[in-house]
Amino acid sequence: MSICGPLTHIDLSISDPDLAIPFYEALLIALGYERLSIASEEFREPKPRRAAWQVGLGSGASFGIEVRPSQGKNRLRANDRHAPGMHHMAFHAASLQDVDRVHQAMLAAAAKVLDEPADYTGQRGYSDGYYAAFYADPDGIKIEVAYIPHANP
Repeated sequence: MSICGPLTHIDLSISDPDLAIPFYEALLIALGYERLSIASEEFREPKPRRAAWQVGLGSGASFGIEVRPSQGKNRLRANDRHAPGMHHMAFHAASLQDVDRVHQAMLAAAAKVLDEPADYTGQRGYSDGYYAAFYADPDGIKIEVAYIPHANP
């Protein structure tokens, strides 16, 4: 059966590529994504303005994330997760150790930690064994890395 429905990619508008690209590089490489090599000038070193990463999902499918400079009069406005729009992005971790490993990568990248890795068992809205850490990207987008036992085969 062909894959129908999963996300293929997300493009994120960022206010400062010099801050956002290193943040997403640390996060996504720690999660197993590959940085894409794109010939366009905006993607090239030494000072890229855009960047993209991709991870394989099996059966030839993949998922990608791209960051690109925001534009317009609100280009410097921080994300408000309580306003209409995205509240947060959650990334799957295959184990508690993966959450901790990603956390170490985020600390090394000087990421803003909202909540250290913790077991959320018994807390409202979380299943048994739910283990997660939370971060804020440079524009205030909340990022979660979670190990959810019942979501693992």
